[in-house]
Amino acid sequence: MHDKYGAGQDPYTWKNSAVLRNKLFITDDQELTDVERQVTQLAAHAIVFNGPPFNLQYWQHIHRQLFCELFEWAGQLRTIIISKGETNFGLPQGIDRQCKMVFKQLANDNNLVNLDKPQFINKLAEYYCELNACHPFRDGNGRAQRILFEHIALNAGYNLNFANTKVNQWVNANKHGMVCNYQPMIEIMSRCIFDTDS
Repeated sequence: MHDKYGAGQDPYTWKNSAVLRNKLFITDDQELTDVERQVTQLAAHAIVFNGPPFNLQYWQHIHRQLFCELFEWAGQLRTIIISKGETNFGLPQGIDRQCKMVFKQLANDNNLVNLDKPQFINKLAEYYCELNACHPFRDGNGRAQRILFEHIALNAGYNLNFANTKVNQWVNANKHGMVCNYQPMIEIMSRCIFDTDS
C-alpha cells in the first residue's frame, strides 16, 4: 500500500492501508488525524523548555513527548524514504549525520544568542530550512520542529509564534527552503518573531 508521502509499501502503516499503525488501533485516516491533533495539542502544553545543547536528541525528545500516546516509533528516526509531492527529504541513512552537522553549526553560532532581530530572523529561517530538509521522523516533523525552534528562539531572547501563518505561505516557504532560497521563510519569521518583553 502506498503511503501519503508516495514512498511505496510502508512498514509504518496497517496492512493494505495508508493509515499509520497506532496504539489506539484507529484504522480510519480522518479519525486518526483528528485524534492526533487533539493528543498533540495537549502534549505540546506539557513540554518543558530546556536550554542548550540543542541537538538531534533534543528534537527526538520533543517528538517522543508529542506522539508517545499514539505511535510506538515516537522519537525514533525513520527507516524509509519519504517525499511530499516533488520534494524529496534526506535519505534515512544520512539523517543522523546531516542533523549533527546543522546542530554543530548552530552551536558554533552560539545558538543565535546576542544577535539583533534582523540577523536572528535571517539565521533562524536558514536553520529551519536546513533541518526541515532532514525530516527525521516518519510523521509529525513539522509539529516537533516548530516547538524546537520556539525553544531556540526563547533561549535567544525572542518569542516565536506561528499562529497567524497561512498554510499556503508555509508550504511555499518550506518548498523554497529545500533549494536554499530562504527569503520566503525569512518573510514568515519576520512576522512571527517577537521580543520576549513585548
